Amino acid sequence: MTRVNEIYKCEICENIIDMFHPGAGELYCCGQPMVLKNENSEEVGAEKHLPVIKDDEKGKRITIGEVEHPMTDEHYIEWIEIFFADGRILRKNFKPGDEPSFYCPKDHKKDIIRAYCNVHGLWVKK
Repeated sequence: MTRVNEIYKCEICENIIDMFHPGAGELYCCGQPMVLKNENSEEVGAEKHLPVIKDDEKGKRITIGEVEHPMTDEHYIEWIEIFFADGRILRKNFKPGDEPSFYCPKDHKKDIIRAYCNVHGLWVKK
């Protein structure tokens, strides 16, 4: 059974699915079950993947890691998403070479921030 906001990935073609509606059954791609990506919330080793929130004059700046995450063709942040307390979701997609950060207004209440690294998977800060 799938749940809302779960992320699944095909290990063959690398398709990624974000669940908007729960359902029974198993998701398949390329003839095999897709892999549920677990939300990591603790850093391991030197990698920096946890979302960081800093207030400044423009609003709240969301970045990935205390030290900026690499944004190379081989290793980069694909997206950052914010789940707001009122049910809204804001997602920004990135590509290699982009700066993995963006702003949201200071007065917005956030419950969850997630980021997806193409090498190290899904990261969450609640």
